[in-house]
Amino acid sequence: MKTFLLRSTALVALAIPAVAHAQSTGSVDFDDSAIIVSGVRATDVAGVEVPDSPKAKQVLDKELIRRQVPGQTVNDIVNLVPGVSFQNNDPWGSSGGSFTIRGFTSDRISQTVDGIPLNDSGNYALYTNQQVDPEVLEQVNVNLGVTDVDSPTASAVGGTINLRTRTPSDTFKITASMTYGDVLANDRQRSRPYMRGFAMIDTGDITGFGTKGFVSASYTRYDNPFNNYSRVDKKQFNARLWQDIGSNGDFVAVAGHYNENRNNFFGSFDLPSFPTTRADRFYDIEWPCTVDTAEAGVADEPNSCGTAFERRFNPSNTGNIRGASRFTLTDGLVLTVDPSYQYVKANGGGTTTGYEYGRTYNGETSYGYFSGKPYTGVDLNGDGDLLDAVTILQPSQTRTNRYGVIANLAYELNADHSVRLSYTHDYANHRQTGQIGYLLPNGSPVDVFPINNPILDADGNPLQKRDRLSLAILDQVSGEYRGHFGNLTAVLGLRAPFFTRELNQNCFTTTGNSNQGYVDCVYGASADAYAAAKPYSYDATTNKASGAALPQSRTYKYDAILPTVGFVYDMGAASVAFNYAQGLSVPGTDPLYASLYYPVDAPGVQPVPEKTDSFDLSLRYKTGNLQAALTGWYTKYKNRLANAYDPELDQTVTRNLGAVDKYGIDGSVAYKPTSNTTLYVFGSWNHSNIKDNLEGGNCTSKMVTSGQYGCAVAGDAYAILTGGKQEAGTPEFMIGGRAQADLGNLSVGAQVKYTGKRYVNSENLPIFAAVKNDAGDTVDYTQVYGAQVGGYTLVDLDVRYKIAESPTGGDVAIQLNVSNLFDELFVGGFGGQSDRYSSPFVQIGPPRAASISLLFGY
Repeated sequence: MKTFLLRSTALVALAIPAVAHAQSTGSVDFDDSAIIVSGVRATDVAGVEVPDSPKAKQVLDKELIRRQVPGQTVNDIVNLVPGVSFQNNDPWGSSGGSFTIRGFTSDRISQTVDGIPLNDSGNYALYTNQQVDPEVLEQVNVNLGVTDVDSPTASAVGGTINLRTRTPSDTFKITASMTYGDVLANDRQRSRPYMRGFAMIDTGDITGFGTKGFVSASYTRYDNPFNNYSRVDKKQFNARLWQDIGSNGDFVAVAGHYNENRNNFFGSFDLPSFPTTRADRFYDIEWPCTVDTAEAGVADEPNSCGTAFERRFNPSNTGNIRGASRFTLTDGLVLTVDPSYQYVKANGGGTTTGYEYGRTYNGETSYGYFSGKPYTGVDLNGDGDLLDAVTILQPSQTRTNRYGVIANLAYELNADHSVRLSYTHDYANHRQTGQIGYLLPNGSPVDVFPINNPILDADGNPLQKRDRLSLAILDQVSGEYRGHFGNLTAVLGLRAPFFTRELNQNCFTTTGNSNQGYVDCVYGASADAYAAAKPYSYDATTNKASGAALPQSRTYKYDAILPTVGFVYDMGAASVAFNYAQGLSVPGTDPLYASLYYPVDAPGVQPVPEKTDSFDLSLRYKTGNLQAALTGWYTKYKNRLANAYDPELDQTVTRNLGAVDKYGIDGSVAYKPTSNTTLYVFGSWNHSNIKDNLEGGNCTSKMVTSGQYGCAVAGDAYAILTGGKQEAGTPEFMIGGRAQADLGNLSVGAQVKYTGKRYVNSENLPIFAAVKNDAGDTVDYTQVYGAQVGGYTLVDLDVRYKIAESPTGGDVAIQLNVSNLFDELFVGGFGGQSDRYSSPFVQIGPPRAASISLLFGY
């Protein structure tokens, strides 16, 4: 079968309606211009596509996306990709979740929409409940293990998830849905309704020369599935305006997104306390309740009203503006420019006890945040005295202004050879504070954003548990060459990121051994007295520090040269692909700020970046009704950072696991046996091997008494036994599938996924808890949980019945969705710990739930 190369983007759009888009416009255009298309190949089967790329990729199209629960987070849908493990926090997708790709956690995976990064610019966390509505997406493109050369990321060593917004329709169209759902689990205590409305209008071509757009809005509201208090309230707006330029694929477009989410934390248990029955998943908290009644002249103490974990709010206001453009400068020379701006205002956290009086330092009464508690000098409960301890709100606040641009200049040297040069700039002003606020008499916040009207101390200074500003600046130059040599397509790339993190710490740092650095925030005259009482000193001989490090600024830089080499060898229906790429993950803000406890010239003070060398070898087979892929992969992981418990400090610390080898197999088969039936099967096997034990420190006399870490002699070094073990929190084995039958107006689909066992710590040992004597000293440890959480199987069902055709295009239909059909009780998301003495907090897996939707224009 003769193989040929499609060059024009317009021609590709005609010949391949569902091309495998990457993230930026430049990556989309460069990939499109070099797609290898065999005459017997289709671009997707069963809504799944395996692109002809050296990289291991998989694409899910909009039809498969829209078969899921309307409003569901796109990350739950990505769970259908081999190598991906996602645990949703609720059945509907707006309360968050956690996931891994090939064992890499979400903070090491870049998620983008139209090329702009969605991960937090501080710790690289990804908030799956803040993603765009699935109805505005054309497709989801997943790079397993690697990034594109122009990716604006400083952390993605585990791959990328690229969300691609749909192009507005050429004709006027209305798309809308109304959804009602509820939890249908065994032993549920009450109804927990889910309601969502969505509407989108496409203008069509309003000028006759390619001016078109769409605007959409959605509103979601539902009760938390597990308790009697938590609720989600979410509204979102999306829009895109598009202008064609000429007839060769050039265009200018601008898109906007705004999302407001109000939800609570919930369903999180210390693993040994995890529910053992389905009925135990549902529980009540102290609600309604009343906070302690203030009494003048008495030293009031707070009660527990408002302090429950489930009453912690996690509000977010997020938005972005995304530009995209393509210009043909001359024959074969194309410029693409994608500018963007993002805004984030979000917090998370609960309550603490605030004190109306101050603390004494160096003989003076001082006000501020000391040892995690605010000492205010103001009347917090309005009883006229300054004697009281009062419950107040204290979330961790984040505000981000982020600007970016991705520019690509691509040149087609001739019919077989193309090159591109890329420049990426990402600038994030990342402000992290912790202002406190008041509670209402029923224990709810007066304002879920205390930053709007924070409590000030007696000297007029804000009371906050943290006060820091970082500038995350990425300048990246990259290049890529693509050559076609008969049946062989070769790709050579080079990515050179130059990352700068400017740290500004406005509080006193009291230790550098935690995963974020403990601080006391105090200002003005109180700060002078505090500094005099806790003078800072550093011993260069022992590399030990004491006292409180002064507020300060510091700049760290991380640079790298990261090559990519790949090829695809085409053999007609079959092809072989290989890819090698280096990756870089710069440490997040928490360990960077913790390092400020030590002088800038202290040995090893600057946290080191994680680095990867990733290899993929794929065999693919594609015909008109079949797509199959089998990929073997290997990643050499260096300087793997992880959290571990430090018994001497009684704190969780960030430690370097060192080298980790990761390897596995991903596979999928999508098959269309008849015109109205589709089958899809996928699976993966992931394994990791931590090369060395983790250095823990020196045994103390208390550790000898309790036998912790096998300590026998005080002062001897002890190790955390991670050598030869697997990483925690990652399933080793996963397998799943989907089947769909279209029977006239009726369409029935079902999908299933088994997720295997996961280790709870990187020692691969059971969890042990302390046994204390009457004096409160630890004298022994006892096992409280096993080394692994069990595997689980989830089955989802979707049924759609077409009622009529919409007058503006698409169908009018009713759709039923059932998730977790057999009401499986399982452990949801957790990060995993490094050692046996730390127990992770885990989420309850979502119970069975069902929804019914009226669809218009789908």
